[in-house]
Amino acid sequence: MKYTEFNSPLGVLCLAASDTGLSGVYFEQHRHFKGIQGWQAAPEHPVLQLATQQLHEYFAGQRQHFDLPLDISSGTPFQQSVWRALQQIPFGQTCSYGDLAASIGKSSAVRAVGAANGRNPLSIIVPCHRVIATNGALTGYAGGLKNKQALLQFEAGLPLYSSPLSI
Repeated sequence: MKYTEFNSPLGVLCLAASDTGLSGVYFEQHRHFKGIQGWQAAPEHPVLQLATQQLHEYFAGQRQHFDLPLDISSGTPFQQSVWRALQQIPFGQTCSYGDLAASIGKSSAVRAVGAANGRNPLSIIVPCHRVIATNGALTGYAGGLKNKQALLQFEAGLPLYSSPLSI
């Protein structure tokens, strides 16, 4: 696995790539990130350079959709189906866990969909932050609820951390 770091407005992100594509975007305090032990620093890796460029554009307000080769092979087939469905949620919009479950034809699997959403290794790129509770509440985010709220505010047209966060 190759990696580099990206200094985002939300803190340092660790970007990881395999031979087939971008395989991880992790916040510093990412709940399911196991660390870079055994990985090779490779800021010159073409996929990592492209991801860095597109994240710069995203945070500059110049990009709403990512166009990167992704490697989601670390997930089970069910998780991969959820992660593919997440990519269909448009910038600036949200959906509920129930809506997400229905979108993959598994309406009764809301909890399993929530668990798969939480295991998404490609934060921001695969926009799991756009999934909220049916009542509109912000619930779990592996990168931290503060970052989830900041990303949703940013996508709604507000500057990152423009006001105190109420979590």
